[in-house]
Amino acid sequence: MIAIIIFALVLSLLIIVHEFGHFIMAKKNKVRVEQFSLGFGPQVFKKKKGDTEYSVSLLPLGGFVKMSGDNPAEYKGKDYEYLSKSCWQRFQIIFFGPLLNYILGFLLFWFIFFAGYPALTSKVGGLIDGYGAKEAGLQPGDQIVSVGSVNVDSWDELQKEVQKNKASEKVELLVARNGTRIPFSVRIKEKSFDERPGVKRSLGIIGITPFDEVVKTRHGFIQAAWLGAKKTFELTLITYNGIWQLATGRMSMRESMTGPLGIFFITSSVASMGIIAVLHLVAILSVSLAIFNLLPLPVLDGGHIFLLALEKIRRKALSVNADRIVNNIGFTMIISLAVFVTYNDILRAYGEKISKFFGH
Repeated sequence: MIAIIIFALVLSLLIIVHEFGHFIMAKKNKVRVEQFSLGFGPQVFKKKKGDTEYSVSLLPLGGFVKMSGDNPAEYKGKDYEYLSKSCWQRFQIIFFGPLLNYILGFLLFWFIFFAGYPALTSKVGGLIDGYGAKEAGLQPGDQIVSVGSVNVDSWDELQKEVQKNKASEKVELLVARNGTRIPFSVRIKEKSFDERPGVKRSLGIIGITPFDEVVKTRHGFIQAAWLGAKKTFELTLITYNGIWQLATGRMSMRESMTGPLGIFFITSSVASMGIIAVLHLVAILSVSLAIFNLLPLPVLDGGHIFLLALEKIRRKALSVNADRIVNNIGFTMIISLAVFVTYNDILRAYGEKISKFFGH
């Protein structure tokens, strides 16, 4: 039950922030907002204030802002209507939804780095035969203080610094052992693993495993802001790279995409790890939602921006009929994608049980 509540709160937060971006820019550009709605299904709350009706429905899996004159078939040419505004004003209204999601992700990463998060220490737990760490003389319990000239406090920082070096090279480590700091020159060896079906990836490793010790890592206010921005940028690069891999067929959509059901399963497991883990998930989802929404596909914000650019170039908007066709195609694509990812989420979660039930 707690997982369901957290899942609903997470999705509601992401949707409210996104739709508020559209809402606030519509108001700024003097566009009349008729509805601000969260969720779908039976309404549980409804209130009219000014020109806007605010409503909340039972299932928090969507939301929308309805503006006057945002449909060519209903447009009457009034000053307060969406289609009466310039391309630049409409761009602001569309773009501000994903932008607020992106900013939310950054702010949450900033808070996480400032408030503190649990992380494995850079202490050596074990050594792997045939790799550089054991050959160089490292021992279980050694605390790795620095890699090259960079100080490391956590296992993640240690991995990142080691992997910056190429295989067959040696990396200089400073190790704390029994109150003494000892330098080691450790050979890096390449190890391949399956990143996804049919695709192998190679990493340079030194052959150590982490010590079972977790500490709370905190950073100063300014450094946390920098780390939050860096994390947001890295996530953006990873996401766009993933989209490119999908578009070029190098990555399987079945293995790499998830929908609301998959997010629920992820939220359920993360909820038991504490509030920082939940906030980290929200930050990732918020940035991912912003990036996905800006893809130039019909119905998505990116699709609307693409049509605005087309209108600017052509100096006229699409006809009512063409606009309807584009939106119908986009709606069909989104529904098909939703069905596909939900089907995959069910297979991932219950595939073995389904196979056993049918005797496979």
